[in-house]
Amino acid sequence: MDGSQFNRIQTQAPSDNQPPPELTGAFEKFCQIVPAERIEQLLEGRSAFSQDGPLSAFVVLWLMLFQRLHPKGTLAVAMRELLFGPIRSFVRLPEGESPSANTSAYSQARTRLPLAVAEKVNDMIFEALHAQPRTLPGLQWPMFLLDGSSILLQHTKELVRTYPPAENQHGSSHWPVMRVVVAHDVVSGLAVRPCWGPMYGPHPVSEQDLAKLVMRGMTQCAVFLGDRNFGVFSMAYEAQKNKHHVLFRLTDSRVKKLYGGALPNNGTDCAVHWTPSRDDLDTNPEIPATAFVDGRLLVCKVQGKDGHWMTLYLFTTLDLSAEKILELYGYRWNIETDLRSLKREVRLHMLEVKSAAMAAKELVLGVAAYNLTRGTMNEAATALQLDPRELSFSQAQDTINAALPALANATTDEERKVIIQQMIRVFAQSKLPRRARRSFPREIWPRPCSFPKRKVATKTKAAKPKKAPRKTA
Repeated sequence: MDGSQFNRIQTQAPSDNQPPPELTGAFEKFCQIVPAERIEQLLEGRSAFSQDGPLSAFVVLWLMLFQRLHPKGTLAVAMRELLFGPIRSFVRLPEGESPSANTSAYSQARTRLPLAVAEKVNDMIFEALHAQPRTLPGLQWPMFLLDGSSILLQHTKELVRTYPPAENQHGSSHWPVMRVVVAHDVVSGLAVRPCWGPMYGPHPVSEQDLAKLVMRGMTQCAVFLGDRNFGVFSMAYEAQKNKHHVLFRLTDSRVKKLYGGALPNNGTDCAVHWTPSRDDLDTNPEIPATAFVDGRLLVCKVQGKDGHWMTLYLFTTLDLSAEKILELYGYRWNIETDLRSLKREVRLHMLEVKSAAMAAKELVLGVAAYNLTRGTMNEAATALQLDPRELSFSQAQDTINAALPALANATTDEERKVIIQQMIRVFAQSKLPRRARRSFPREIWPRPCSFPKRKVATKTKAAKPKKAPRKTA
């Protein structure tokens, strides 16, 4: 199914009388949402992180976020931000001394930062930016898109032990692999705190198990949208237990079990009483045998851009029309572009760390940095009366990075207003083109030819002297 055949997102705000929010930079937004006093409260009773050194946890958190927002994102770039950026006023140094540009102290402080503090900061940023969620027309709850991905890690003993590499009949690969599941808001693009685990090895975790953790962490009622990988009974039961709604696509075999052994016809919209199968109970021992989920089974036949027809089997607990359900499922394509932005723009495709704890902190704070950019994009879209999805994430990030020094050096409100107006004007010129997404058939790159065998030079034997011809009489 091609998601571009559906209409663009039209949102409805919680209140039409509220003035548009003021556009702020990433650092100012971070200071507003996560004040330094709050970080010190989170560190109470934790002796692992020194609060008396020049680099406080508040400074370290911002520098780690700044690394994800910067195109290079090295430790040296973070130290230049410490020397010349607005965070320098938070460095605790005796009067007259200047912080060093050496990265060793910052590297050690990153290691000592507790993971629980990084996770709490991620939650605070998401909750503040998602305090007034926008919903789709006709839907009273926010809708989140579920999907999983993988992240490569550096080859160290600890990471190989925690996140084993993939293996096949030819042996083990080189890079450790982490499996990650994220949930993005369909309107704003904000991402909740991800859940992760090993993808391979003796104890791998599935995308369904990680998605269940995401559902449990969502306190407010929400709608979760997923493809056939998430269209299983355990996912629907977990959502019902946490008072969420679901919209999942089902496989043909699962539909047959729900519909009595046959595939329903196009246009079917019937109530179903979903009970766990024997395999569901074996793989999910926490589910009682008497569990059930009541919902609807819908069959929709849609035509893609290439002219081919396909049949969609959808299960939902929403009480909406079939046309509205199909329209909601069309937004599933947004998760593909969200994952691309998350992995490419904040460089989460590969984490260059040496320990499992640092990998988790980099992942959590990378998503937080992504949300800071999304928050500014949502404010700009509100000021321009646009859908946030119409703005380019990469161009928005470039605009924020370019405006950071100017906002930091602004001394008056008038200077700030001029900079903000310039940012809004640039945001207005950063809209994505209105073109249909091109569809290509899935193909596999051909396996390259093997390298020629290396020829090792061998010592040649010394030539034997020729025998002198025998003299004849």
